[in-house]
Amino acid sequence: EVQLVESGGGLVQAGGSLRLACVGSGFTFDDYAIGWFRQAPGADKEGVGCITSGDKSTRYEDFVKGRFTISRDNARNTVYLQMSSLKPEDSAVYYCAAHLGGRTYCPSAGPLYDHWGQGTQVTVSS
Repeated sequence: EVQLVESGGGLVQAGGSLRLACVGSGFTFDDYAIGWFRQAPGADKEGVGCITSGDKSTRYEDFVKGRFTISRDNARNTVYLQMSSLKPEDSAVYYCAAHLGGRTYCPSAGPLYDHWGQGTQVTVSS
């Protein structure tokens, strides 16, 4: 069974940091690009960034550039989302998703991802 499990969410004050983890199982993790998405109440799901499967290059949406960093440890089937300088508007449920392929490019569009985790809540207080 294919699974993606996020962890590391919680409550943090504005300006603080959190590190989310996404652990994959039931598939060949190395073959998949991993994306991070988020959804705030009443809002559409939006992309945060992603990391390729091959060269581990990353791409970020403008609103997190310089604050968030994505990395992966294929030996642990894990991708991390390090979030710093958090703002109240970063509060959302954060999801990771896996896209087959993506060796040198990872897509920003959610529908292109094959598998999704259940999400982890991040709340940033002002």
